[in-house]
Amino acid sequence: MPGRVLVVDDERNITTVIQAMLERAGFDPFVFNDSSEAIEALETPENGEIEAIITDLYMPGPSGMDILRHCHPELPVVITTAYGTVEAAVSALKQGAFDFITKPFDQTELLNVVKKAVATYQERIKEPNSPIREQVSAPAISSIIGSSAQMQEVFKIIHKIAASPSTVLISGESGTGKELVAFEIHRNSDRVDKAFIKINCAAIPSTLIESELFGYEKGAFTGAVSTKPGRFELAHTGTLFLDEVAEMPLEMQVKLLRVLQEQELERVGGVTSIKIDVRIITATNKNLEQEVKAGRFREDLYYRLNVVPIALPPLRDRKDDIDLLITFFIAQFNEKLKKSLTVVSPEAMSILRNYSWPGNIRQLENALERMILMADGNELRARDIPEEISGISMVAAAALGPEPSGLKEIVKKQTQTLERDLIEHALEETAGNVTRAAEKLGLSRKGLQLKMKELGIKRGEE
Repeated sequence: MPGRVLVVDDERNITTVIQAMLERAGFDPFVFNDSSEAIEALETPENGEIEAIITDLYMPGPSGMDILRHCHPELPVVITTAYGTVEAAVSALKQGAFDFITKPFDQTELLNVVKKAVATYQERIKEPNSPIREQVSAPAISSIIGSSAQMQEVFKIIHKIAASPSTVLISGESGTGKELVAFEIHRNSDRVDKAFIKINCAAIPSTLIESELFGYEKGAFTGAVSTKPGRFELAHTGTLFLDEVAEMPLEMQVKLLRVLQEQELERVGGVTSIKIDVRIITATNKNLEQEVKAGRFREDLYYRLNVVPIALPPLRDRKDDIDLLITFFIAQFNEKLKKSLTVVSPEAMSILRNYSWPGNIRQLENALERMILMADGNELRARDIPEEISGISMVAAAALGPEPSGLKEIVKKQTQTLERDLIEHALEETAGNVTRAAEKLGLSRKGLQLKMKELGIKRGEE
């Protein structure tokens, strides 16, 4: 994980300390005491790949915010300052800073933040799986791709509830775009010019989540060398997105419920109540009702969060959107990978449309990047599709006999297998009712009957 980190601070003793700290941890620090020189270095390709930046906020010449604005949005920037006001933190985070550290800083805390920043950058560059950031079909929701009936319903809900202060609970499988929907609710609200702060409850150790959410006072615990606001304070007058909220420990659920009820909090180690005005959006890939029954999630908190529920459909249930997503990702990866693919063969498109996509949009995105990277020429073909998705392997080809009739025949047989699985699953869900199964599959009753006859499926009620 260690990589090159650019460090900017006009105080030489500060950069000396940070440089030594980073070198001990195996990083390659690139240190500047002049912010103008740092910006120039960022614009010079010969300096190699910078994977994170640590910059002071207030310096002679260009400020830390100026440096932030010069950076590519994927590059994490950690802001440090002796002027630890909530307003400064919110301004930095709103404009894209990765995190905010007050001086005098605890070296362990700063190092942990840098490690997370570099890991985030490497994940974005080498295995991008962030939510889709552009739009193909629905102009009103500028960052979500989808023209299917299911997604149009999601768009309608976003428009109806965005302007309200009501709490929203977004549910859906991993990779369906829950964070993106949360951001669109914020972007379409009257809080759009305020902070959108997010925290992944599953990624924060249970011992740290309280201080992350509520902040802490100087001296509250070992290493708390200065006061630091929590995510609730940073989101004041804006929106706080709690991702994977089902992973929050029960003891923290009690404290979260109190904050939501009272609209005030106390920092760890503090004695003064701080009033907050925050719009809460939560997300989970679990069934919270089942979590409540199992005793892992508080019932009173569930009702407090579930004021406006939004259920995101898995990709297998919105296959009308697959063509749009493929078109979008091909354009995206053509630019990123310096490719010029313009065509997807019918066989390849058939496989991609009929695959169940258990990893949803994220899996489709990663699969297409791999396919585009490995493809020859300007066409994506069935042979470019990973075996775990296509099911086409040397074994599958051999199963057709000593002289396979060709790729089209292989694809046909694999497609028929997928169709048979989908139809049998629909019939099981509807207790063999052909009419209801046809509705679930988006087919006419007659069309489903013909397909069942073609595939030799004889079960089902007439």
